[in-house]
Amino acid sequence: MISDEEIKEKVRRLMYDNVRARVSPYLKAHYCYVMPSPGKYPFQWWWDTCFHIFILCSLDEMELARQNLRSLFTMQKKNGFVGHMIFWESMLPKDKLNILEGPPVWYQIRPHMSSLIQPPLIAQALWRIYKKTGDIDFLREILPKIKKYYSWLTANRDFDGDGLISLISNYESGIDHKPSFDEVLGFKSKKADNKYFRKVIWVDLRNFLRWFNLKKIYKDNVFIVKEVLFNTMYVQDSRALAKLCAEVNDIDAGKYEQNAERAAHRIIEIMYDEESAAFYDVHGPQNKKLKALTFTIALPILMKEVSKEIAMEILKRHFLNKQEFDLEYPIPSVARSEPSFHPFESKFLWRGPTWAVINWFLYHSFIANGFEREAMRLVQSLKDLIEKSGFREYYNPCTGEGYGAEAFTWSGLVVDMMRTDNDK
Repeated sequence: MISDEEIKEKVRRLMYDNVRARVSPYLKAHYCYVMPSPGKYPFQWWWDTCFHIFILCSLDEMELARQNLRSLFTMQKKNGFVGHMIFWESMLPKDKLNILEGPPVWYQIRPHMSSLIQPPLIAQALWRIYKKTGDIDFLREILPKIKKYYSWLTANRDFDGDGLISLISNYESGIDHKPSFDEVLGFKSKKADNKYFRKVIWVDLRNFLRWFNLKKIYKDNVFIVKEVLFNTMYVQDSRALAKLCAEVNDIDAGKYEQNAERAAHRIIEIMYDEESAAFYDVHGPQNKKLKALTFTIALPILMKEVSKEIAMEILKRHFLNKQEFDLEYPIPSVARSEPSFHPFESKFLWRGPTWAVINWFLYHSFIANGFEREAMRLVQSLKDLIEKSGFREYYNPCTGEGYGAEAFTWSGLVVDMMRTDNDK
């Protein structure tokens, strides 16, 4: 059996093997980031960068963690926006469909960002760096950038004014082909196919043809979703941002805490379904629940506003249920009982396989509610998957077979789960 120290050293080598650091001749700026996978995912992604910071901090690789965070904000726009993908080098994206993730303008042939967003873990990442280093200068350098980003986010994506953030594309969730989106896309068959893919691309094409004009996109109401993971992280990140502000006596600390409380109560109000004991994504002006059993049904138990009774009911009914999420190598992205469940390799991601980041998210949710035994099982499962199949993009939850990209960094989150102090 592979030891914890062996895992840490393997993860450390993986992170450094995936570093890309150069000076952009177009931007006249230095960048340094960890690629999720050199072959398949060579660019810098928003939430991947945050995951990498958690991993690097757990390995005490603090300078590389700081460089990753700096690079993420190098192209930040004057209005505060930062896209979910940063194309530092290529004249065109590797996947030509990425062209649809920004408006049809000339700058797409130069280093640029996408026009989409991803779940906000950025303040939590900065908090981790600060707690590890006490580097007040770095905090003062980055905090204004994060605050500026949050100003853009709340001004432009709280369409309904209820404190929650709406998505305009399934790719903004980070959970690309999440089955709960099928209803919004008008896809009736539960097994994803090319018909499904065309519906997904049609959403991005509409956004592209509207030059990502958010007012027009919201009015069209083709894909306006308040997603559970995104908004749970919005709550947790707002709380981290409040703590960061307090460290430098910034008067906005109270504002961000109030934003977190408001969003948390709204999540409970419109996303929780008592009958099925699950939190669901919601769609459109009426906040219609999208009832698919994906791993995100439990994520809000991380919030302090969710009662222990609700957390226990979700755990017992779904995550200790062998017909749903209690499989050999937990936790699958979709419950076994769902018609969309497909545990094998596919271009339609997040419709059955186990991803390391799922275990990482739910590990922290379980720990926050005192479910230590269940949390430690997630750690052991991830260790077993790494030993069996290496650092892969995702895994078969029944056999442990590795699929997708190789030398994929997300499995390195196991080192954060192995920490004993669990300070946030």
